[in-house]
Amino acid sequence: MSYKGDSVDVVVIGAGHAGCEAALAAARMGMKTIIFAISLDSVAMMPCNPNIGGTGKGHLVREIDALGGEMGKNIDKTFIQSRMLNSSKGPAVHSLRAQADKKRYSMEMKKTLENEPNLKLKQAEIRELIVEDGKVKGVITTNDMQYDAKAVVIATGTYLKAFCITGDKITYSGPSGLHPANYLSESLEKNGIKLRRYKTGTPSRVDGSTIDYSKTEIQPGDEKIYPFSFTNTEEDIKRDQINCYLTYTNEKTHEIIKANLDRSPLFNGTIVGVGPRYCPSIETKVMNFADKDRHQIFLEPEGENTNEVYLGGLSSSLPEDVQIAMIRTMPGLENAEVMRIGYAIEYDSIDANDLKPSLETKAIEGLFTAGQFNGSSGYEEAGAQGIIAGINAAQKIKGLEPLILDRSEAYIGVLVDDLVTKESHEPYRMMTSRCEYRLVLRQDNADLRLSEKGYELGLISEERIQKVREKKKLIEEEIERLNNSYVGTKENVQELLRRYNSSELTSGVTLSSLVKRPELNYDVLKEIDVNRPDLPSEICEQVNIQLKYDGYINNEMSQIKQFKKLEKKLLPEDLDYTTVQNLRIEAQEKLNKIKPRSLGQASRISGVSPADITVLLIYLEKNK
Repeated sequence: MSYKGDSVDVVVIGAGHAGCEAALAAARMGMKTIIFAISLDSVAMMPCNPNIGGTGKGHLVREIDALGGEMGKNIDKTFIQSRMLNSSKGPAVHSLRAQADKKRYSMEMKKTLENEPNLKLKQAEIRELIVEDGKVKGVITTNDMQYDAKAVVIATGTYLKAFCITGDKITYSGPSGLHPANYLSESLEKNGIKLRRYKTGTPSRVDGSTIDYSKTEIQPGDEKIYPFSFTNTEEDIKRDQINCYLTYTNEKTHEIIKANLDRSPLFNGTIVGVGPRYCPSIETKVMNFADKDRHQIFLEPEGENTNEVYLGGLSSSLPEDVQIAMIRTMPGLENAEVMRIGYAIEYDSIDANDLKPSLETKAIEGLFTAGQFNGSSGYEEAGAQGIIAGINAAQKIKGLEPLILDRSEAYIGVLVDDLVTKESHEPYRMMTSRCEYRLVLRQDNADLRLSEKGYELGLISEERIQKVREKKKLIEEEIERLNNSYVGTKENVQELLRRYNSSELTSGVTLSSLVKRPELNYDVLKEIDVNRPDLPSEICEQVNIQLKYDGYINNEMSQIKQFKKLEKKLLPEDLDYTTVQNLRIEAQEKLNKIKPRSLGQASRISGVSPADITVLLIYLEKNK
């Protein structure tokens, strides 16, 4: 018997990074929303690395912000160090990364949830879904409270039937010793949701007061601070930063690991879940890269008011005595006191091929999923899926079309498309290399690309969208001015060119053509540009990038135009591909499993050949 709780529009199960974005998006779109956490101390918790962003991941955070999400604002409030990665390379791969004060990050996000109209935050474990005629109708907690809902978002992270492994010791708990969610999996499977086991892990934390930092390499933050949120300026968030440090494993470290492989759960068969390829344990790195005599280990403070230091790169599930021994072989860590031991964690997740591009499950109408439950890894990937799931839960209730970002519009589009289309046998991690159009989809222009969509959904304010529109207008006007501004062979021009080892002029040229020269840029031409307006730095940055990479950007835009043609050719959702003549049997099976939204999505399914796409194209033409 269950007892009636509130009736709401949207229930979100889980208050990690995916759940927070999902709940906030739904509530801000006018939906009466409840978000459930197994513990209110776990809201936006960082059980692994205490940072936000990184290569490829930083793009996701800025896109979440451009759509009206919270992750960028929250890390801007709580970072203790900020760095722009890959700054020596081209702008397509620049990625912002910020070290967080993990407790403050969690507390600030919890405060945001608590103060959001239309949103209630509750501590409870969800036992089962209420499903009638293939549609989700609500949830029931382990305390027998029933909450009716029009849509449900599952964002359970690594909690479902979770257990942690250190050596031969198995602890039936969620991350950081929190209670696991032991009941929901059975309800999901009963309702046709297939589950599989995945694994992730986290390193030990050591007492920073026992580290000899003189033996390590200092890793300071950047002098210039770039905010994650487009609503902030450098002046808004600039503060004193805390240093991180770098040390290395060595031959002795590796000897200890190799001598204890028989006690490693990864190598003796204790762990059956599949772990993330791009975040391997130290024991995996030592065995797979036997030619490497050392591996980087980053010493990253977990906050301003704690001595705990995260050992980035040292994820391990080896026994506690082995972990302590190997840690103490590294420079600066000879006397380190371990405060929390590293562990692996196994948990239930879904095969994301069983999802629509809206992140709604194919098996149950109105049920959306996001985050590590979908087979991804990382806070940023979780947050990106969360905002999409929350938006589309609201859109579903309103009877409106879902928000589906394609691969040419956003890294979020690449992330979701990869998850729901491509076969994956390990936790998915976002990287810049996964994005075909990365020169167009840069982290610096996410607001210009996505804010209008956020505004249409009601997640971006009128004031904010007007600022974005003004920014776009100023960029266009300045590029136009530079295209029509000429400089001649005057001595001041030639002298500047000589100073930057640039070819001198024999006739007049436009300022835009000079910006495009590799050794010059928009800023250095200021002294010969007599009519230059006084523009904000973010405008200058966009002008410089758009002119300097003009040819490459135009080439990508041509490719995107071709890509869009296939994406616009929609396939019937209920099409039985066994009825399509001349399709190969493998293609029929794969297409019937994934039910692609468009011909473009079909072309990216493993096992579907170009010949199969031609067959589908002919089928569509015949059945217009």
